[in-house]
Amino acid sequence: MAPSLWILSLVVLFMVTGTESAAPRRPVDVPFGRNYAPTWAFDHIKYFNGGSEIQLHLDKYTGTGFQSKGSYLFGHFSMQIKLVPGDSAGTVTAFYLSSQNAEHDEIDFEFLGNRTGQPYILQTNIYTGGKGDREQRIYLWFDPTKGFHSYSVLWNLYQIVFFVDDIPIRIFKNCKDMGVRFPFNQPMKIYSSLWNADDWATRGGLEKTDWSKAPFVASYKSFHIDGCEASVQARLCATQGKRWWDQREFQDLDAYQYRRLQWVRQKYTIYNYCSDRARYPTMSPECRRDRDI
Repeated sequence: MAPSLWILSLVVLFMVTGTESAAPRRPVDVPFGRNYAPTWAFDHIKYFNGGSEIQLHLDKYTGTGFQSKGSYLFGHFSMQIKLVPGDSAGTVTAFYLSSQNAEHDEIDFEFLGNRTGQPYILQTNIYTGGKGDREQRIYLWFDPTKGFHSYSVLWNLYQIVFFVDDIPIRIFKNCKDMGVRFPFNQPMKIYSSLWNADDWATRGGLEKTDWSKAPFVASYKSFHIDGCEASVQARLCATQGKRWWDQREFQDLDAYQYRRLQWVRQKYTIYNYCSDRARYPTMSPECRRDRDI
């Protein structure tokens, strides 16, 4: 395409959507230091390719992690991760958003390690107003230790959607009309970490971390953030309604995305708090709406 036509097409896209930026079509290779900083055990983070790729290392002394420099109220956040290979039992690799208050909001990806040959478990959870206990667990349809895969969160006033390689694996709709709190007024930072959780992570803590296999290494790249940056005291996004992730087409999944979500639920879901009557004799209100999806 000629440069002039390419520029014209971008102008038309902006005029049609009314957004400040177009939705990303592929992971963006952003250097780690542009948006993130280490949080602890700095010597357990290794940098490659000019800082566009990092590794987190876990040994018997400590794990490590990092966090975003800014806080964000709504947006689209993604990262490519290659998980700990081999015997990863007892380890947890996490990618999540969390606010700073006691009654905090949180949106979690947690990858629970396992013995060699056993599949990783991806656990997601959502806290609103300090209340969590909304775990869902799936097996992945690929080996997440063999290469990088994209893990993303779309968060706006209408829904929170978890994506794996652009396939929705979970949706949490705004159900405030049913008395369910929804994250809307607490900016969150983005965090990631690699740590030892062998008291619960693998088979409820029955499988312990084999430190002879240390160091355990998780790799990250494509540190994409497209959100409304705000102070932790902010209650409103200054560009609310103007960003691509705020537009009508992102207020719900489309028909194809719903079909992919059902595929994940039917073939790969191994736990859903909505159907756990032993822990929750009374179904949460948002689960009743979720059954209609």
